[in-house]
Amino acid sequence: MTTLPSIAIIGAGAMGGAILSGLLSPDVEVEGGIRVTNRTETKAALVRGPRVESFALEDTPDGNERAVRGARIVLIGVKPAMVPDTLASLADALEPDALVISIAAGVTTQTMESLVRNPVLRAMPNTPAIVGRAVTGLAAGSRATEADRALARAFFETVGTAVEVPESQIDALSTVSGSGPAYVFYFVEEFTTAAIGLGFTPEEAALLVRETFLGAMQLLVASGADPAELRRQVTSPKGTTERAIAVFQDADLAGLFARATAAALARARELAAGA
Repeated sequence: MTTLPSIAIIGAGAMGGAILSGLLSPDVEVEGGIRVTNRTETKAALVRGPRVESFALEDTPDGNERAVRGARIVLIGVKPAMVPDTLASLADALEPDALVISIAAGVTTQTMESLVRNPVLRAMPNTPAIVGRAVTGLAAGSRATEADRALARAFFETVGTAVEVPESQIDALSTVSGSGPAYVFYFVEEFTTAAIGLGFTPEEAALLVRETFLGAMQLLVASGADPAELRRQVTSPKGTTERAIAVFQDADLAGLFARATAAALARARELAAGA
């Protein structure tokens, strides 16, 4: 059982909603309750429940301020361009000991600290939070104590794994765990297309590829082995797998990964600079 103090989620969109689902697990107790906000009643109604007080800003203009009063953890889930104005509007309503966490890309802890007096952190969760398998990168601001950082880790561990990194590494982390699920989905997509080309129906191809990826990852985790070693175990000398791996190597797959992540990192830095 994980016990957390009172929580406010400002902007419970896709990612905020995924994190909320983790907080509503039977294994999580939130003392003082959870309050969330959305712009419309349609969205607010979707998350309102016995454990969640949900404000629609179209009906309750001061909903954000009401949500953060009394909250020990305040998650800012609005779009990056909205973060500065949102924080500025909340500065006087925040509790003195509230920990403010932003999941917006490109908004630095320095910017956050210029707008509120509270300890702040940046967080970079990824979409597997929806199924409780997120990897969340955490970078603490200058005011955050070890207790604050531990609280943030416990908060994000409700939806997966949390990893602390220097803020200088947050953009690089976003190109791996943040964008990484899209890379996996892309490989699954193309592998499925190739399987269809071999004569399988779309349904058969999807099943074969999905279960192959799932089984391989479970084996990787369960064995604790290096992926290169597991690959070698599948790759018999002069066999079919060896021939396929050679095609990947001839295509410079390693270089392709390096170029792709470099491109993503360059764009992350552009976004951080406001480009």
